[in-house]
Amino acid sequence: MDTAEIRRRFVAHFERAGHTAVPSASLLVDDPNLMFVNAGMVPFKPYFLGQETPPFATATSVQKCVRTPDIEDVGKTTRHGTFFEMCGNFSFGDYFKERAIELAWELVTKPQSEGGWGFDEAKLYPSVYVDDPEAVALWRKITGLPDDRIARLGKSENYWSMGVPGPGGPCSEILIDRGPAYGADGDFSAEDRYLEFWNLVFMQDELSAVRSKEDFDISGSLPKKNIDTGMGLERVAFMTQGVENMYEIDVMFPVIERAMELTGKKYGANPEDDVRFRVIADHVRSSMMLIGDGVTPGNEARGYVLRRLLRRAVRSVRLLGYEDPALPELMPISRDRMGETYSELHTDWERISRVAFAEEEAFRKTLQAGTQIFDLAAQEVKKSGATKLAGDQAFALHDTYGFPIDLTLEMASEAGLTVDHEGFRQLMAEQRERAKADAKSKKGQHADTGVYRGILDANGPTEWLAYETLSTESSPLALVSGGAVVRSLGNGEVGELILDRTPFYAESGGQVADAGIIEFDGGRLEVLDVQRPVRGLVVHQVRVVDGEFALDAVQRGTGQLHAQVDPEWRTGARQAHSGTHVVHAALRDVLGPTALQSGSYNRPGYLRLDFGWTQSLSPEQVKDIEEVSNQALRADLPVGWQYMTLPEAKEWGAIALFGETYDVGQVRVVEIGGPWSRELCGGTHVDHSSQIGTIVVTGESSVGSGNRRIEAFTGVEGFAYLARERDVVAQLTGLLKTQPGDLVGRVEDMVERLRAAEKEIEKNRVAQVLAAAGSLAEQAEVVNGIHLVAHRADGAGGGDVRTLALDIRGRLPQGQPGVAVVIGVVDGKVAAVAAVNDLARERGVSANALIRAVGPLLGGKGGGRDDVAQGGGTDASRVDEALSLVVTEVASAAGA
Repeated sequence: MDTAEIRRRFVAHFERAGHTAVPSASLLVDDPNLMFVNAGMVPFKPYFLGQETPPFATATSVQKCVRTPDIEDVGKTTRHGTFFEMCGNFSFGDYFKERAIELAWELVTKPQSEGGWGFDEAKLYPSVYVDDPEAVALWRKITGLPDDRIARLGKSENYWSMGVPGPGGPCSEILIDRGPAYGADGDFSAEDRYLEFWNLVFMQDELSAVRSKEDFDISGSLPKKNIDTGMGLERVAFMTQGVENMYEIDVMFPVIERAMELTGKKYGANPEDDVRFRVIADHVRSSMMLIGDGVTPGNEARGYVLRRLLRRAVRSVRLLGYEDPALPELMPISRDRMGETYSELHTDWERISRVAFAEEEAFRKTLQAGTQIFDLAAQEVKKSGATKLAGDQAFALHDTYGFPIDLTLEMASEAGLTVDHEGFRQLMAEQRERAKADAKSKKGQHADTGVYRGILDANGPTEWLAYETLSTESSPLALVSGGAVVRSLGNGEVGELILDRTPFYAESGGQVADAGIIEFDGGRLEVLDVQRPVRGLVVHQVRVVDGEFALDAVQRGTGQLHAQVDPEWRTGARQAHSGTHVVHAALRDVLGPTALQSGSYNRPGYLRLDFGWTQSLSPEQVKDIEEVSNQALRADLPVGWQYMTLPEAKEWGAIALFGETYDVGQVRVVEIGGPWSRELCGGTHVDHSSQIGTIVVTGESSVGSGNRRIEAFTGVEGFAYLARERDVVAQLTGLLKTQPGDLVGRVEDMVERLRAAEKEIEKNRVAQVLAAAGSLAEQAEVVNGIHLVAHRADGAGGGDVRTLALDIRGRLPQGQPGVAVVIGVVDGKVAAVAAVNDLARERGVSANALIRAVGPLLGGKGGGRDDVAQGGGTDASRVDEALSLVVTEVASAAGA
């Protein structure tokens, strides 16, 4: 049974049982604690935490997941990979343990001819939490298995929590006995023997404190008991396909087969090669899926993970002996296998492949540059008489140049060297600790949402009227300050106000929150920010600018507040947000459909749009994007929106932006000019494109590998920008006494004349420097028979210093040993050059040795050949001391 059929049967089984089939969410998740979706239940977390009301009582999904805690270990075992698919069924207060067990056991054991998976019951072992006798009784009742076929396991294996206070509960797993070849009878800790492939979580407890996986307090029972199950698709696939592990299943092994063809190596012939084959199969697939969901290679966070995966795959192919570009050969194989389920891999292939192949090309250049750096480091080690490359050098190659440590180890071995691997590991550990501390710090910035959930539970969701009106009469429900509910705020104090209804737009989708005021009897509040800390609740951050705000006094009085959005602010925000949609559509018109928005920011009068693209745009392309945008404004295109399901929106051609989280029920589709621009969006917009006023593109730049950014002004701010540009042109034409049409030509002429003048000045300056060579040579000091010039040249840079030193050496007495050392100083930077003729070298004087001697005094280093060497530094205060040292060094070398 192929993987696609296993997946299909899973979903069909639970649909027949009344579950709503929910499509896989993006791998990118809006969660401060997660980088990627790492479990099938992640998209349903708001329902389990009570932050949102689920639109269905039961659901089923096959969710894309990525886990990357130990990338270096991938391939070393056959049980784990980075990308995997988790099949799950979920109940939100509907059925519980008995039905969950029935549904799982039925699918697992039903014959394949009847739509099941056909596992042999004699090989199946349920496991339960040791303190869950109810589950034991249910397994006996449903399966008829004897007591000794039900394994009792402890908290570490069979109790689930999210690692924070909240829901938790015991688990039951379904294990399959793979036989005595994989471990001892009854040893359920030996995962290779008794392999777990389905975990059923019985979410029944309220955890008040979670100190570790096995140390927590249970404060009581959940008001609604939930079911969360997770079944590893790849594990079921390799067991039903009769292969040894997940790397040999139908969606992964073809990549290994192609890698074998490219490298000439055989999978199964060598353990080290097998690890590399598995890394290739896993990382090629994982990288492809991440790029498909909008991740681009970079040096931080998700981008860094993707970069590591791609480079480890390329590196593994290289270690197997294939030197040419590998991803164009391997990734299409993975696309064809995974594309049966994820059709977007085919439709978006141009973008996916462009990002992946560009990263491989960049890494190949990195390998070339890193090899040169390694060679220099290896030479230094050998010259010093050592045999070990320092850990900090290996770390610099890895951290600064992206040079893999395994490549450093390989090349060191080829050069007859070892590497201080312990020092390297220590530096890597320190870097990880810094990263963890940074992540922990950032994680700590996310406030506890418990107080907001309590307000939501007590009062219900906010009536949000931002689409309908700019003002409301509202009742105050709660006031929060410092993370706790308070009753008042003094003049000038800042707090968070929750109303029963609001006209204020809460920041989301790149659009900043509305500004405005909230008036009460005797005072006024300035709205500083508007957020949704939990779904359904709108929270206004306010500052008391007039009077003192007391919640009790308001509620005893009229009980009403007047909430008013600043209409100018909203107008500018609408123009900017609609302008972003227009620029996105224009971008796709000019560059093609693969240019997709990956992020945006809108504030009144300004927009920026990030998009996936691997090269800078030409001035002509930027001009075309601006022109297409303004043509759309001139056409006065209608702007509208409507609600539909997410599958309907995608079928309609609406663009779902990378990294955004959308409701599984109804989504809002905003269109400008019909099909010209259709995007899922919850922002505020103009009614016609002409209301945007104007779009003035002010810049295009890089924001990381594979990502570009366009910035623009809209509306009044756009006209103001053009007015400033007009004023600059007017001033320049006045100064140069020319017409605007002739301005560029006049400036070009002035620049050309300025360059010519600078060249002439430079020519004269160099002539003056060189003119001193003759007199300096005539004044040479004779040191132990060596004619020596040691000269300080203030105002001379590196090129001039070298020219002067060589000229002096050439003017020293013919037939006599001669040395010229010149040290120049420009803006505090020091350049030193030593030039030694043949007769002086025969006397033992080395230009390389002289530069190495003075380098530390000058705050730098250098080197070169025995006849000419150069160096530099940053300490100009010791130049005279360095020149004196030259005399001493020449005397010593010649005397020897």
